[in-house]
Amino acid sequence: MVAKCKDATLSADITEVVRNQAELDLGEKNDPWQGASKEAGALELPEMLAGGSLVPEISKNTETPAKILIKEWEAHERPREKLATFGSASLTDAELLAVLFGTGSGGKDVLTWSREVLKTAGGLGGLLALPNERLLEIPGIGLARSMQVQAILELTRRYLASSLRSGEGFTRPEMVKDYLSAQLRHQDREVFALLLLDSQHRLLHYCELFYGTINAAPVYPREIIKLVMRHNAAAVILAHNHPSGVAEPSQADQRVTTRIREALSTIDVALLDHFVIGAGETVSFAERGWL
Repeated sequence: MVAKCKDATLSADITEVVRNQAELDLGEKNDPWQGASKEAGALELPEMLAGGSLVPEISKNTETPAKILIKEWEAHERPREKLATFGSASLTDAELLAVLFGTGSGGKDVLTWSREVLKTAGGLGGLLALPNERLLEIPGIGLARSMQVQAILELTRRYLASSLRSGEGFTRPEMVKDYLSAQLRHQDREVFALLLLDSQHRLLHYCELFYGTINAAPVYPREIIKLVMRHNAAAVILAHNHPSGVAEPSQADQRVTTRIREALSTIDVALLDHFVIGAGETVSFAERGWL
């Protein structure tokens, strides 16, 4: 009950104040934002923005937990630390790629992403054999990373070539196979190549001489003789690839080899070997006793 007052105007003012307070109390009870529980992850109203609109914010309780970074892994699990401690031979192919590329892609850490790259390419050999346009199709590999891969392959070729030029490689037949594989395995058509050697069996010149379809390359012994005489070579190694991936020499391969050996013998030049390069294997004619 409102007390009576001699001053009618003052009485009216007091009545208005009580009514306004009652409406304010009722409005607060009906405000849906006041009843929301913050502990339950409800939306909170921020302060009015400069533009005059209110934007609800998600409670901190709904945030996604942060991912564990590679630098937070155990030291023996981190590729760079593993390389520094145990050497490059201790790293898997994916870990070597992780060291090379440094960062991942698509929200994945570099090691996880490197594993996916190798799986897509069919392994390390498949990755290094891919032409540039195919490299760029792999998710996460852009122009810069494709150039890194190409540079690694070219460095490998040049290292092997320098060893062959010094004569070191011909005391290690596997190095000759590795060099020829790096040159020919990625080719999508048949390529016939020569290694021209001096009298000390050091590399004078590598030449891709004949190109063919996916099944064959025409070979002309007279062109080989011209090249041998131009470089004054004392010995020759032949090589060609099989794009099918199967390294087993065909009867045609054996016939061509015999013709070339006979032609070289007329100018007193030795044919040391003929390598057939497949997808995962290299066959040597000399090792099979065919020369």
